[in-house]
Amino acid sequence: VEKQWPQAKKTSTGLRYIMLQEGEGDNARPGDMVNVLYRGSLLNGKVFDEAQDPAHPFTFRLGRLMVIQGWDQGLQLMKKGAKMLLIVPSELGYGSRGNLPEIPRDTTLVFEIELLDLKHEAPLPSMLPPPAEKKKN
Repeated sequence: VEKQWPQAKKTSTGLRYIMLQEGEGDNARPGDMVNVLYRGSLLNGKVFDEAQDPAHPFTFRLGRLMVIQGWDQGLQLMKKGAKMLLIVPSELGYGSRGNLPEIPRDTTLVFEIELLDLKHEAPLPSMLPPPAEKKKN
């Protein structure tokens, strides 16, 4: 992986990435609803999954275990409009169980991801009562 993508940055968890295009605005964060286009492949280039139609992007809530850990971590590095090459070690992908037959056990995965849109999760309403008004003397 280091030889194929020497310019890739590495996170503390072992995730590697190359930002192909910077986005704008805030980074995606846990709880956000995100719309992405992607292509997932093995190190040998064999594509195992993709969503490439902007009219039908893959949509999910970030940080809610709806996708592999590598995606939950990697997408938080992106802003709306960003494109990234994400290299996911097996521990942050499908691990020792794989996702047979497409993804063998202990396999590093490579994703090209474009973050089309993100919607920040609405904050929960405060459970505190409104502050009492001060009485004028």
